[in-house]
Amino acid sequence: MKAIAFNGSPNRKGNTYHALGMVTAELEKAGIETEIIHVGNKVIRGCTACGQCAKNQNEQCVLPGDEVNEWIQKMKHADGIIFGSPVHYAAIGGTMKSFLDRAFYVAGVNNGMFRHKVGASVVAVRRSGGLPTFEQLNNYLLYSEMLLPTSNYWNVIHGTKPGEVAQDKEGVQIMRVLGRNMAWLMKLVEHGKGTITPPEKESKIFMNFIH
Repeated sequence: MKAIAFNGSPNRKGNTYHALGMVTAELEKAGIETEIIHVGNKVIRGCTACGQCAKNQNEQCVLPGDEVNEWIQKMKHADGIIFGSPVHYAAIGGTMKSFLDRAFYVAGVNNGMFRHKVGASVVAVRRSGGLPTFEQLNNYLLYSEMLLPTSNYWNVIHGTKPGEVAQDKEGVQIMRVLGRNMAWLMKLVEHGKGTITPPEKESKIFMNFIH
């Protein structure tokens, strides 16, 4: 099994990276391969709502010049997915949001590619805004029928200078518990394949409230 983690911070090895590392360390202890991909320092254009990914049905965004399609395929073939973001004005970093908007729209209109994968979110923050950012990350997972492991508190860890999150003892425990629970859930899903029939996928019902 493999888990892919995405670092949405502009800083390659800032506190978001360290938070993801705490989670992936527990996955690796459980025998799960991990990879951390740095997204936050890339130039990624936002979704243009062109609808071509739905029309083409080839699991790709038509916008050129970045690694979004490569990352979509990595998520498709992973058993677990982790998103990490810093807090920019109580919200996800802009580059990370552009990536998630495009990737999850492609996945959604191409037969729900991430459905029933195990997914988690973590947030690194200096002081405030962690919970709104955590909720924003989770929106992508929840909308996609992914399976979310939990911890013993919200998945937010505090620190300013790179590596300072290691001093947040409660935050470190949150990440550790999340990693262990994620590993357990991934193994439950893996061992259930071929044994327990998953619920059938329903076609999405869209309603327009303008009459």
